[in-house]
Amino acid sequence: MSLLVTYRMLRRLGVLGMNQRNAEFVLPNNPRRNYPRVDDKLRTKRLAAAAGIPVPALLGVVAFDHELRDLPRVLDGLTQFVLKPARGSQGNGIVVVTGVENGAYRRPSGRVLSFPQLRQHVSSTIAGVFSLSGEVDTCLVEDRVIAHPAFENLTRLGIPDVRVIVYRGVPVMAMCRLPTMASDGRANLHQGAIAAALDLATGRIVNAAHRNRPLTHHVDTEAPIVGFEVPHWDGVVSLAARASAVSGLGYIGVDVVIDALRGPVLLELNARPGLAIQVAHLEGLLPRLRAVEALGDTTHMEWEERCAIARRLFARPLH
Repeated sequence: MSLLVTYRMLRRLGVLGMNQRNAEFVLPNNPRRNYPRVDDKLRTKRLAAAAGIPVPALLGVVAFDHELRDLPRVLDGLTQFVLKPARGSQGNGIVVVTGVENGAYRRPSGRVLSFPQLRQHVSSTIAGVFSLSGEVDTCLVEDRVIAHPAFENLTRLGIPDVRVIVYRGVPVMAMCRLPTMASDGRANLHQGAIAAALDLATGRIVNAAHRNRPLTHHVDTEAPIVGFEVPHWDGVVSLAARASAVSGLGYIGVDVVIDALRGPVLLELNARPGLAIQVAHLEGLLPRLRAVEALGDTTHMEWEERCAIARRLFARPLH
């Protein structure tokens, strides 16, 4: 198949490419002055908390080399936590600790890190090894989210999350990212997590893909994926709509986790959300984005109204 034929087929299916995403949706709708609100996870956390949006608790911050000597005090008494670069991307630099045994820090895969190894990781983080632009960074120590028990059969490691694409305040497409052994418990598609397409009206998984190939059962647990319904779905959709307003951006990816006790919690925001969600859905984003544009100005609407529009326009039929 020639490149021209492939291009025409993708256009016919409404598949959004990176260049078009940037030119027609990111650049016109995302003011550069507001990028720090989402590119800096510490700032995102503070803005969301001020707006009453639930976020994982912040347990500590290490921003400078001289603060590394305080790391034992920051971690003292913690048995489960997450280390996260404030300006990281694609899950790089995130370390999840599920337990501490004899001074060693256990990861979801069962591998352990000594304190010197953990300290070196924090040092690399603040040096900018994992940051978007390679500039100096800050390492956040966050409370570990405990996955809702409904996900018990859909992951052996880590925490599934939900990515919601929001355009002009209206949720347009969503997927659940399921961690795998290969992804070391991280819900990141680049590292081997599963992408599961979600019906915006119900939170039901309608299709799934792993490394761009379709599948119906989890690669590790062999549990069925299609047909599973994400718990607290209405709360997930409303949180995404509210978080988009906090960001000050018109085209954004909102990442939500469902905590066993707190329900939907904002994990982070992304000003340049990836396009693999279309692979999970076997459907292009472009028709949904055009449908929102056809509504006219949606910025004056309350988030409840925008969520109702999303459920009405983008519900997936039962198969």
